[in-house]
Amino acid sequence: GMITAEPELSVVVPVRDEADSIAALAAELAIALTGLAWEAVWVDDGSRDASRERLRALPAPHRWLALAGPSGQSAALAAGIADARGAWIATLDGDGQNDPADLPRLLAHACAGGFDLVNGFRVRRQDSAVRRTAGWIANRVRTLCTGRSVRDVGCSTRVARRELLTTLPVFDGYHRYLPTLLQARGGRLAELPVNHRPRAGGRSKYGIAGRLWRGVFDVVGVRWLLTRTRPWQVGERGG
Repeated sequence: GMITAEPELSVVVPVRDEADSIAALAAELAIALTGLAWEAVWVDDGSRDASRERLRALPAPHRWLALAGPSGQSAALAAGIADARGAWIATLDGDGQNDPADLPRLLAHACAGGFDLVNGFRVRRQDSAVRRTAGWIANRVRTLCTGRSVRDVGCSTRVARRELLTTLPVFDGYHRYLPTLLQARGGRLAELPVNHRPRAGGRSKYGIAGRLWRGVFDVVGVRWLLTRTRPWQVGERGG
């Protein structure tokens, strides 16, 4: 096809068995991002339903890639980020709980304030009490061990500078540490309130109990990473 100019914003959307919400979310993105140069990169993480057919049917500037097998949310996100072409990357969950209408505001805030990441925080979480409690505990543990980054690391609505995102180490669960890792790389963070909606279709793919134990393990690893991270910035280029 014709080579188009690089988009300003690439929206990366990992999906697993989200056939019910793909078309609606794609339509919402088109409306929300009117006036921006954008693309959406959908990453199918081993769906067993009709997700792939729904992705094939999406018009440009939607693109998609399918992982060879189910690899987890972090891997799917990293694959999409590596494939994206925009100077800025936005992330959204595929289940429709994150509102695409928030993205232009996050992007504008990043550009105006010189921020490298603008993370959303959910004002009214549309989740069960169990999920909210688990999230709160995980948040506290993370903050105690790795320092404060943003108040709602579980929120997937965010916009970040691609240049910085692609330098981060990728590990299972790294998407919950994006703000912390970006900060360690010298990135500047900001937060804005965002809309959180009831789940459109399907149910939560990633369990709670397992997440808490893995979370403890991750915190130890991230602490080590933080002590070993050396931020750099290019001062000058030649040739």
